[in-house]
Amino acid sequence: MMKTLNIISVMLVVPILCVAQKRLSLEECIELARNNNKKIEASNFRIESAKYAKRATLSNYLPSLSITGNMLYSTVEGSLGIEGGMLPVVGMDGMPTGSGAYFPGINIDYGVDWMYGAGLQLQQPIFMGGKIVAGHKMGKLGEAMALQNHRLTDSEVIYETAQAYANVVRASGMCKVAALYNDLLIELKYSVGKAFERGVKSRNDVLKIEVKLNESELGLRRAKNALRLAMMNLSHCIGYPLAAQIEVDDNIQLTGHEDVRVDISLRPEVQLLSQKSELIRQKANLERGDLLPQIGIVGQYGYMNGFHFNGSKLFDDCNFTVGLQVSIPIFNFASHSKYRSAQMQYRQSQAEESEKLELMTLEVTQAINNFDEAAFELRLAESGCISATENLRVSGSQYKVGKESLTDYLEAQTLWRQAEQTLVEAKVNQFLRWLDYKRKNGTLN
Repeated sequence: MMKTLNIISVMLVVPILCVAQKRLSLEECIELARNNNKKIEASNFRIESAKYAKRATLSNYLPSLSITGNMLYSTVEGSLGIEGGMLPVVGMDGMPTGSGAYFPGINIDYGVDWMYGAGLQLQQPIFMGGKIVAGHKMGKLGEAMALQNHRLTDSEVIYETAQAYANVVRASGMCKVAALYNDLLIELKYSVGKAFERGVKSRNDVLKIEVKLNESELGLRRAKNALRLAMMNLSHCIGYPLAAQIEVDDNIQLTGHEDVRVDISLRPEVQLLSQKSELIRQKANLERGDLLPQIGIVGQYGYMNGFHFNGSKLFDDCNFTVGLQVSIPIFNFASHSKYRSAQMQYRQSQAEESEKLELMTLEVTQAINNFDEAAFELRLAESGCISATENLRVSGSQYKVGKESLTDYLEAQTLWRQAEQTLVEAKVNQFLRWLDYKRKNGTLN
């Protein structure tokens, strides 16, 4: 029974380890982050909401159909009577003929009592002062701005994920350098220890190596802790459990880094600024609509019952009515002030847009400079690493034949470690500077 349980446990654990130890590329991490990020999910809902809002503004062009009904009770009643008698007769020449005609008189009784009716009403706007057109344009701008906000959110997720990925690459590289440096010291300690046992080396040489080895082990411990935290941060970005053991590709590729130029036309913020100004302009047009004439057609077909007239109902049938409604505002202090306020807001948005575009251009220029400096630092680091490696090789050879002291050899190892660490930092730093440039010029996603 115990053996069966052990086999089942192994079968359950192995798939988990296989998933946890999967090597992920940068593209895979970004895709995972997009699928699991709540900001992107909220952004998608915002886009759907903007689409429905645009449809609502489009429906203002179309007629509206509604069922209407009313009921009225009134105690108003009365009568109208005109006495009869002889009425004079007028001839063709307009002169009295001297004869008369008998008029029997009129006696009318009326009352309201209950009146009720119901029907279908159709309303079709013809011209509403430009408010329908402005509202529809605002709906389309709202959808376009939601899409640009989605691009902005997406680029932020990509930037954060790529940063976390680069930090894992940095920490992994530092761990490898620390481990190699520690192995060099362990090997050196072993050979010096053997030489000390034979009386060739002094106790002081062994102590020097032990001091360096202690520092190296502390540095290796710190590097491993940094790698663990970096992997936890990346796991958080891509939606993995924090304790997941993931691996990443050490080589971070730069694509299209030869084409570096100052261009902010594709940046989401630029599109949002332009759309925001246009939205405020359409808001001014919407306010102006209250100052212009409004024309619409109203048609209704329904049934009406009520109004007693000499013992019978005057209305007791279906009927059709149609009318043209025109409203011409003469002057309204509030509407005029709102229109002027919207105009000033539009001018304000134009001034702010011009200033922010200049600041964005400065940001891209600075990002290009930072990337250029990072590329130069990488070339220096690569050159320094080659020199440090050769220096370590020569120093080790000289130390073995007794032409160089242990202190010089330890110094060569330290310089090699520093050069390798600088190279790791330079590679990651160049990638981060390139990432920042892509974000600043709007081509990250």
